[in-house]
Amino acid sequence: MYNLKTNKMRKIVAFAVALLFSLPALQAQESMFNLGDKVVNLGIGLGNTLYGGSYYTRGVPPVSLSYEQAIVDEVLEKGVIGVLGYVGYTSYKYDYLGWGYKYSNIIIGAGGLFHYPLIDKLDTYAGILLGYNIANATEFGTPIGWEYDVTSGGIVFSGFVGARYYFSEKFAAFGQLGYGIAYLTLGVSIRL
Repeated sequence: MYNLKTNKMRKIVAFAVALLFSLPALQAQESMFNLGDKVVNLGIGLGNTLYGGSYYTRGVPPVSLSYEQAIVDEVLEKGVIGVLGYVGYTSYKYDYLGWGYKYSNIIIGAGGLFHYPLIDKLDTYAGILLGYNIANATEFGTPIGWEYDVTSGGIVFSGFVGARYYFSEKFAAFGQLGYGIAYLTLGVSIRL
C-alpha cells in the first residue's frame, strides 16, 4: 500500500544512502568491521512504520535482533560487505469504543550491508533488507457493524543507513535510520 508517509521516508533513506556512497573521497579511517567479523545487534525502535492513527496504542515497542558477518573486504579500498539475518517484533492495539483488534507483527529477513569507515571508532554503513512480515490480528469487544480486512502481512523491503560506535573491541552502541519495523532503531552491538 502506497502512502505519503512511506514515500517521504523512502526519499530520506535514498538521500542518506547517496550521501554515504559519495563520501569515499574523504580521508577514510581504520575499519571497525573487517573480513570475518561477526556482530549481534539488539535494538529498540522509535517511530512506528506499521500502524498509525488516533485509535492505535502500542503494546510491545518495535524490538529487533540481527546477526551480521563480513564476507568481502577492500571494496573501494577500506569498504566491507556484510550479510545480515534479521528478526523484529512489535504489537499494537486498535480500540474504537471498546471494539477493535490486537495486532502483532514478526518480520524475518536477510540483507546486505556496505560498511565504510569515516571516523575513528565509528562503523558507518548502508544496507538493504528483504523479508516477510508475519502479521496476526485478533478481534475483541462487540463489533459495531464495520467489517475490515485486517490482513497486513507479506513481503517487506527496507533500505537503511546506520552507524556503530565502539566503546571497546567487542561492545558498541548503534543507531539506524530506515524503513522497516521502525524508522529509527537504537541499540547495542556485540562483536563475537
